Amino acid sequence: MTAFSLDQLNALSDADFTAALGDIFEHSPWVAEAAGAQRPFATLVALHQAMTAAVRAAPDAAKLALVKAHPDLAGKAARAGTMTAESVNEQGSVGLDRLSGAEYERFQKLNDTYQAKFGIPFIVCVRRHTKDSILNEFERRLAQDKAGAFDTALDEIFRIAALRLDQRVGAPVPLPLHGRLSTHVLDTHGGLPGANIPIELWELSRDAPARLLLRTVTNKDGRTDTPLIAGRPVPIGTYELRFAVAGYFKSRGVALADPPFLDVVPIRFAVAEAEGHYHVPLVMTPWGYATYRGS
Repeated sequence: MTAFSLDQLNALSDADFTAALGDIFEHSPWVAEAAGAQRPFATLVALHQAMTAAVRAAPDAAKLALVKAHPDLAGKAARAGTMTAESVNEQGSVGLDRLSGAEYERFQKLNDTYQAKFGIPFIVCVRRHTKDSILNEFERRLAQDKAGAFDTALDEIFRIAALRLDQRVGAPVPLPLHGRLSTHVLDTHGGLPGANIPIELWELSRDAPARLLLRTVTNKDGRTDTPLIAGRPVPIGTYELRFAVAGYFKSRGVALADPPFLDVVPIRFAVAEAEGHYHVPLVMTPWGYATYRGS
């Protein structure tokens, strides 16, 4: 739920504008203050661009302070309760507040290695990632040089700020941040949509149990009433859709073996583009199935 409209922000005093957006960039209200001097903004994109331009134009010392203002992922600040509310919510969205002892130690070791090599915290826009893809990013970015690491940190900060703005400010044209995951079921045996089929969406991990994200059921059109994921990035990672199809075929009077050849159909797939549109359908008979990536 947004707190302000773009028109309301344009009408605020300089001090109130800075107060309204002062935490969009971590512990750095000077970014909002600098951007506010360029009002009015016609679009949310223009506001975000003004804020990022203020950062890029700032002295190197100010940019370094901004980067260093960000907490480590699942680090000591999280356990001490000293992170901003935004960082708490962002890290919690990917489960970094629910790590096992071994997972916490792994993150802490990677944080320390990154700090030792680059002198800055590892920063990633966690709302675009699963826990596994964050760990992959750690490994990939440890191979960068210092200049590359710093540039990447700023790029991630701009992504974080964009998502915070998206949540804070309502505007007719939103920022291009949102992906979508959807599905539908087609019964090619009966020649009709697969209605009333229970579906589960799971997030898979290499080193942890699968995490149930949602349960839903198909409607009369073989689709779900709302997308499986929408209104935000689709976190980069591996997923599995599970379709409970045996009950559907029984309800249509199809003669099935006991036990049925297909009971629950799993479709495992990966998301590589957090802002992409992924449509993962199930095309089925009682004895076989297929899928593809649609959009």
